[in-house]
Amino acid sequence: MERGNTKHGVALDDQMRDEAAGGGAPDATLARPIGTPVGMTPEDVEARSELGRFIPKASLPGDRDDLIAGATEMNAPDEVIDVLGRLPEGEVYDTVNQIWAALGGRNEDPARRP
Repeated sequence: MERGNTKHGVALDDQMRDEAAGGGAPDATLARPIGTPVGMTPEDVEARSELGRFIPKASLPGDRDDLIAGATEMNAPDEVIDVLGRLPEGEVYDTVNQIWAALGGRNEDPARRP
């Protein structure tokens, strides 16, 4: 039985269309793994996700001490505790993205959506 829809998915369809329009030479900003947000590398995504695994929702919004306490309760590795310890004292964070950015990480770039 033949499928009625042969699309690959929105992201891949868009990337394939853009590559075809450019004569087959992919734009460096579009040549990223499927599922990787614009403005981030796969390594950025993985590192932010790893950090987020140890930040319980109950710690947000929270400051550095709240986040360290929550991560400690989640049995976070020492590396995560050390990274959270680099956050500025007195700043309150509402999301993992805000925490990641405060640590110098890159988040999605909504201005550069494909």
